[in-house]
Amino acid sequence: MANVSDNCDISVVIPLYNKAAEIERTLRSVLSQSLPPREIIVVDDGSTDGSAEIVERIGDNRVTLIRQENRGVSAARNRAIATAKGRWVALLDGDDVWMEDYLKTVADMIARWPDCGAYGVRVLIDDGRNQTASSAPATDGIVDFFAESMKGYVLIASATTINRDVVLELGGFPEGMRMGEDQYLWTKIARKAPIAFHSQPKVIYSRAATNRSAASYTPEKSNFSLEDLYDPAQSDISNEYVARVALGKALIESAKGGTGAAKRALKFFAYNKLSHRIARKVRLLNALPAAWRPSILALYNHMAWLIARKGL
Repeated sequence: MANVSDNCDISVVIPLYNKAAEIERTLRSVLSQSLPPREIIVVDDGSTDGSAEIVERIGDNRVTLIRQENRGVSAARNRAIATAKGRWVALLDGDDVWMEDYLKTVADMIARWPDCGAYGVRVLIDDGRNQTASSAPATDGIVDFFAESMKGYVLIASATTINRDVVLELGGFPEGMRMGEDQYLWTKIARKAPIAFHSQPKVIYSRAATNRSAASYTPEKSNFSLEDLYDPAQSDISNEYVARVALGKALIESAKGGTGAAKRALKFFAYNKLSHRIARKVRLLNALPAAWRPSILALYNHMAWLIARKGL
C-alpha cells in the first residue's frame, strides 16, 4: 500500500455563483484541512453579489480565482478541471463545508484503492435546523455504484473526488444541463472505472443555502441529454439508474411548468422496472394545473424529508 503522502496530489475545484453568504465559510474549511491540497481553484461564474470579491479579500496565495461570464456550473467546473495540476480533483460547491480531515480521508482512500475513477464520502445534510446523515452504503471500499445509488447517495458533488485524466477523457461535465449534470458524469465514470466509498460523514451539505441550482428551472439549452446514456449494451441496473435520475428531473421540470419535457422523459424512460413510483408522481403532477404543481411538490418533498430524517 502506498503512503498517504504519496497521494496528496489533489486539486480543489469550487464553482461560484452568488454565494456571498456562504463562500468564506466554505473556503476556510478547505484552507484548514489537516492535509492541505495541492491548490484551490475557484471559478466565479458571473456572480453579481460580490462573491468573487470575498474570495479576493481572503487573500491566500493557495487560492486561484478565475472569473468568467455566466455559463453554468458544468462550464465552471470544466474550466477549473482543465486548469488543475493535480492528478485528482476534489469537488466542492460554494455553500458546503468539509470537516478538517476530509482530504486526509480521501488521500487514504486513494492509497488503498488507487485505480478508481471517483471516491465518495458520506455527508451530513443540514436543513438549517438539524444535520442528518445521508442514506448511503454502510461499509467502506469499492461499491456497486449503480445498485447502491438506487438506494442512497454514493457520489454527491461536494463529497466526490475524481480522477482528472478519466474525466477529461470522458469530456467532463455536460455543459448546458441544469439538472442531472452530476449524475450524467457519475454514470460515465462508473461505467469505465471502479467507485470507492467512505461510510463516515466528512462533509456538511446545505439544503438551506441560498441559490441552490435545483430550486429554479428554466428550459435547458444543451447538446447533452440523459437520454444519451441509455445503452442496451450496458448492465440493466445502470440503465435503471439513468431512468431514475431522468424521472426525478422530470418531477422538477413538471413542477416548474415543463410539461412537455416531463412527458418526453416518461415516454423515453418507460423501459424502467424499478422507478414506477416516480413515474406515477410525474404523471400526477402533469395532470394538475401548472399553478398548483410547485406547492404540491414542495409539500410532498417536505414531508418526505421529515420522514427520512426520522429514519422511517
